[in-house]
Amino acid sequence: MDRQVSHLWIKRSLYLFLAVLIMFLHLLPLDTQPDRWPFPDLLIALTFAWVLRRPEYVPILLVAAVMMIADLLLQRPPGLLAALVVLGTAYLRSAGAGMRDAGFVAEWTTAAIVITGVFVLNRVILAILSVQQAALGPVVIQIILTIAAYPLIVLLSQNVFGVRRLSVADPGTGGVRV
Repeated sequence: MDRQVSHLWIKRSLYLFLAVLIMFLHLLPLDTQPDRWPFPDLLIALTFAWVLRRPEYVPILLVAAVMMIADLLLQRPPGLLAALVVLGTAYLRSAGAGMRDAGFVAEWTTAAIVITGVFVLNRVILAILSVQQAALGPVVIQIILTIAAYPLIVLLSQNVFGVRRLSVADPGTGGVRV
């Protein structure tokens, strides 16, 4: 039991480390030219991939804290995108249990719908509040690039970091599908 608990905290720490690394790389001034293409939101893709694969590795409070820090560091309206991502992860957490046997295409489609919903709701709420926003074109490109980056995040998470879906053979499942 001690081994399982320590493994759980190692994976949670790994998620936190990867989130901080993504934010750090996003903040680095690597190019002085304005971006031609918006960068995909790898933090959202990473969070959704881990929630769909192993939701116990990314508790809601950790997601909320990471996304709130990202809002503050990336100079976005504080709390809005964090709240939307928390709602998205809560939905994916509840939908993930029914998708265990559905395959990757169903997972990717569900993640794509939630990613699109998060970005669209963010844009709509900012428009209602009359907050100045980026043009629609770059936001649509960022949504598409984030959805396109999702399989790469899943592949990296599964093969490098060992974040796989639970199977019947895993210890702790008792031979029952979860």
